[in-house]
Amino acid sequence: MTDTTVKKVSSATSPRGEMGQVYLASGKRVSMRLWRDEPPQSDKPAVRRDYETVGYVIAGKAELVLEGQILRLEPGDSWLVPAGAEHSYRILEPFTAVEATSPPAQVHGRDEA
Repeated sequence: MTDTTVKKVSSATSPRGEMGQVYLASGKRVSMRLWRDEPPQSDKPAVRRDYETVGYVIAGKAELVLEGQILRLEPGDSWLVPAGAEHSYRILEPFTAVEATSPPAQVHGRDEA
């Protein structure tokens, strides 16, 4: 039987990840998180994650380096990082975006800094 439980997450009580993200909602197959006003930062080391990430930029600018390609992210842009793809982000100006990961990024501590 399918779980039809309705889940609402209040931004006031949303859990925060170790990298500053706010978890908005999470299920068995997907989680959604918010990066709010992330400050500009230098390049972080490239990583590979075992989950897929899609995102949408609300405000600010960043660069996503994905398997050697540089993608400039601006308000209204969306992106996809496939599972296992080497990538890094460089925040160019205060950055606000919503991301969804599948399977959920926070499972088993996979989303730690």
